[in-house]
Amino acid sequence: MRSFVGSEEYKLRIRSAINRDTRQTVGVSFGNRGDKTCLKLWQPLPPDYRKRAVIYTDFRESYANIIPSERLRQVGKESGGTAHIERFNNALRQRCPGMVRKTLSFSKNEAMHEKRIRIFIDHYNKSLSV
Repeated sequence: MRSFVGSEEYKLRIRSAINRDTRQTVGVSFGNRGDKTCLKLWQPLPPDYRKRAVIYTDFRESYANIIPSERLRQVGKESGGTAHIERFNNALRQRCPGMVRKTLSFSKNEAMHEKRIRIFIDHYNKSLSV
């Protein structure tokens, strides 16, 4: 998911990992589309997730570079494999005013932008019945 900090020129990508059974967000990283941001999402995941999880992603090269091939399933949106993450992204856009497309409000500070999104994720996870 793309967001902006300061102005439209500074794009910040938000990558998140969701447990498909509970729909809770189990990981999030902020950065560009590169391998470093993908690594920041993959490494902090609990070891149990990294050993057993099947990761459904779009066809970004950085996922294939970081996530082991036996764990990775690259699928298109039409397959439904990424539906849970798309639903989460829509909830984030609806509930955080600066996240909508073509917004006029931007976060001025990247650290505060991250904190706001992490607070939303905590609240979102708590609202799900597990």
